[in-house]
Amino acid sequence: MIRGRILKAVSGFYYVDTGDDILQCRARGRFRREGLHPLVGDQVSVLPLGGGEGMIDAVEPRRNQFSRPAVANVDQLVMIASAALPVTDPYLIDRISAIAALKDCAVLLVLNKCDLDPAQELYEIYSASAISVLRVSAATGEGLDALRRSIAGKLSVFTGNSGVGKSSILNALSPELSLPVGEVSRPLGRGRHTTRHVELYALGADTFVIDTPGFSSLDSDELDLELKARLPETFPEFAPYLGECRFVGCTHVKEKGCAVLEAVRAGMIPVSRHRSYVQLYTELKDITAW
Repeated sequence: MIRGRILKAVSGFYYVDTGDDILQCRARGRFRREGLHPLVGDQVSVLPLGGGEGMIDAVEPRRNQFSRPAVANVDQLVMIASAALPVTDPYLIDRISAIAALKDCAVLLVLNKCDLDPAQELYEIYSASAISVLRVSAATGEGLDALRRSIAGKLSVFTGNSGVGKSSILNALSPELSLPVGEVSRPLGRGRHTTRHVELYALGADTFVIDTPGFSSLDSDELDLELKARLPETFPEFAPYLGECRFVGCTHVKEKGCAVLEAVRAGMIPVSRHRSYVQLYTELKDITAW
């Protein structure tokens, strides 16, 4: 039995990097009976069968997992955004970052296409937030060294709305990947998906990235009762003020004596971040266990 990491899952086959080889594997039938599905990013035990094939025998305990995209053991979510075509809505960023926080996953916001538009508004919002932010250009190379340092030694998932340049950035970081890059439709202001499946790529020692389809993939499946119950704590800027409100059970939406709202008015929490919180709260409040 040897240990490896799942790089890609396609049509019931799992491609496992053992360090010496990449084996095309099936999973043992008991996984299906137990309702366990191996995921990209999983550390697994594999029985080599010869001829470049193997059988996944066990999946090691996961640090975390996402259902859409189906990935596991993610250290960091790298959210690619843009103020050029297509323009990224801050609410999309905040929605995904809340889901990441629920999964105990760090978030890095990367503002791409800064050669076309410096994304000043987004940069100011998130520089004042608890989310780390970088400005880069896949076209000119601006900021890519800082991005390399920020992903070194981690398993990062790259996500963002279609057309913001996820694959272009990965190609700039590692040209040998040669990932397909799509064009942005000017009338619609959005791009076509060029990533058709979830795949993990090695970008150096202990540095891995997963390219995914656009924001719609990391979506409503993750908006569940747990997120509803823990929503305030998924906005890290709220942390110093939670428990300081006048009334127990404060929702931090419009109550009098709310310490979070006072912090927003004082400029300690970005208005845009709180607006997204309220929108998410409204989305989640009617979710029930049944």
